[in-house]
Amino acid sequence: MITAEDLQIELAHCHCSETHYKHWLGILYTEGVKTLADQGECYWLLDAIASYQPGKVIKGNPNLREFQLWLLTVNDDHSAVLACYEDSPDTCDPVITQDIPLTDFPLPEIKLYVEYGVLLLPSEH
Repeated sequence: MITAEDLQIELAHCHCSETHYKHWLGILYTEGVKTLADQGECYWLLDAIASYQPGKVIKGNPNLREFQLWLLTVNDDHSAVLACYEDSPDTCDPVITQDIPLTDFPLPEIKLYVEYGVLLLPSEH
């Protein structure tokens, strides 16, 4: 498993993706997200985000069809919370939350965006 520091170094190189990959649930994702999933061993995170895309919460909210901010926060006990926001977590409540009872995700938190059906790192925005 990669260390948090090494993963941050890998992700720091991710800008302006030229390639999109298709998740088996239909969502597209960028090279940076692929790096995150490969190096962080967290394809489960992509699965979780992709699984919400066809649901009523996303499909029924025009703002979420255009933009979603996903925030994974890992707790000291290795549990985590995955939350989706219409905008910054500082300005609004999450529209989706999922408790994750156990994870070995190396970073204390990660933000991801979904823009028009493409999952990307904030640095690729």
